[in-house]
Amino acid sequence: MTSTAGNKANLRNYALVTAAYWGFTITDGALRMLVLLHFHLLGYTPLQIAMLFLFYEIFGVVTNLFGGWIGSQFGLKLTLYGGIGLQVFALAMLALLNPEWAVWMQVTYVMVAQAFSGIAKDLTKMSSKSAIRLVVPQEAQSSLFKWVAILTGSKNALKGVGFFVGSVLLAQFGFVNALLIMAGGLCLILGTGILLPQGMGKIKAKVKFTQLFSKSREINILSAARFFLFGARDVWFVVALPVFLYSTLGWTFEQVGGFMACWVIGYGTVQFLAPNLLRWLGSGAAPQGRTIQIWTFVLSGIPAAIALSLQLRVSPASTIVVGLAIFGVIFAFNSAIHSYLVLAYTDDDKVALNVGFYYMANSGGRLAGTVLSGLIFQLFGLVGCLWVSMAFVLAAGAISLKLPDPQPQKAIAWKAGDD
Repeated sequence: MTSTAGNKANLRNYALVTAAYWGFTITDGALRMLVLLHFHLLGYTPLQIAMLFLFYEIFGVVTNLFGGWIGSQFGLKLTLYGGIGLQVFALAMLALLNPEWAVWMQVTYVMVAQAFSGIAKDLTKMSSKSAIRLVVPQEAQSSLFKWVAILTGSKNALKGVGFFVGSVLLAQFGFVNALLIMAGGLCLILGTGILLPQGMGKIKAKVKFTQLFSKSREINILSAARFFLFGARDVWFVVALPVFLYSTLGWTFEQVGGFMACWVIGYGTVQFLAPNLLRWLGSGAAPQGRTIQIWTFVLSGIPAAIALSLQLRVSPASTIVVGLAIFGVIFAFNSAIHSYLVLAYTDDDKVALNVGFYYMANSGGRLAGTVLSGLIFQLFGLVGCLWVSMAFVLAAGAISLKLPDPQPQKAIAWKAGDD
């Protein structure tokens, strides 16, 4: 196969991986909004709602650990489309929920269904982000940060669309019909799997269980920082914010879903533009360890400022909209740089394992943030969640101080791109 033909195939594979991830992401965001608003309407407390997502996050941790091993042994195509298939199963399972069951039976049933959805989400995410390292055309490797930013930024924008879609589907079609509509859409995406090559990301050597845990100091440090970074977001985002907007500010389902959609779309847009923005703000060189340190400590002041404004009785709606918009911009820079560094610190033959381990830490942070979002909001309100968020960001910043710069022989050249 000529270099030109090979690059065309890589571009096609990149498009297929991205499209599959996009389709999944819309249903993932929509499902979160469906479950949250539906069960809040049924009278569930914030902590009970958080528990509905508990298995989603727990099994995400486990999936990222073993998903990297499965991908390295059987190929990323299997994990990517296996994840989409599991999401279809989870949606169908939730559609069969019987509202006449006792509350504890409903909660248990939803938690199990969410476990399958959590496995699906992290199989799909790990597969997509690992595959990017392998399908980006050779001449584009120097712009890998931009390619990663395109996937990550567009994914988050579409997850925001999913939040809005979920709230609209719930309002217009009801809980069960909304689930069935999404399951049907994902079934169409499964058919594109025949176009991807077999064995993508597969390694020949057998991997022992102990090798599932990263032996790279850089990956370990970055993973620990990732844990606290995403815990800092989800401690206010998962349960506290939408319940606050609906119950305290009196917003409708569509307004809640619309605001959260706009937040995530804006966050994704900043991630997409991160290479160009960082070039404009800095020297244009590839992100280094100190880059993430600066942006993490800048982020720590935002939740504190929002919490103080709410405590001083500044207009709650204005404070939330403006404050969280600023938080989203700074957080997007952090996330985009993280997504680049995890690839810059790893080798091609270990990409699935290292990315799986890294996103295991990501899921762990989301798990902690999800549980705390319900618990802290129930005890101390949104202000308490924001103070915990600040503490988590400071912890991420302190850990990131130990991050080295990528080694020259391992680092991937980075260009923000001129187009």
